[in-house]
Amino acid sequence: MAKQIIGMTDRIDLPDLGLFDAYAKVDTGAYTSALHCKDVRLVRTKNGQKLRFWLIGETGQESRPFYSSQFSQRMIRNSFGVSELRYVIKTRLKLFDRTIRVEFTLADREQMRYPILLGRKILRNRFIVDVSQKDLSYQAKLGQSPTLPNP
Repeated sequence: MAKQIIGMTDRIDLPDLGLFDAYAKVDTGAYTSALHCKDVRLVRTKNGQKLRFWLIGETGQESRPFYSSQFSQRMIRNSFGVSELRYVIKTRLKLFDRTIRVEFTLADREQMRYPILLGRKILRNRFIVDVSQKDLSYQAKLGQSPTLPNP
């Protein structure tokens, strides 16, 4: 499949998590994608140990708890250069009518402008980043043609 142009930002869907048109920033400096959430912890359930995390919705939406029995942990160097142990989940992402299995580290991104970061791992062999563009997938979803920047 040919590589598709993606802008510096876009609005994406994470159908397994009930997130639609969520704001995301493309970050070629990050290897793994990151998802904003709070209160990430292991909890005991009647079916064993699960990872619980609260997804933070758009302004005005309530945060919601999610549980996953399929997760891992990985050392990640954050934007400040500090290594930290983060939980990693796999879920589906919808972008340009493509459904892609992707790994997200779970992080508190409250101080960041975008709740979702798309890293190189998802971009590799799929997309070319044009930093002068934005919301190309979202515009295509709405049936609009992209706005071209002034030369």
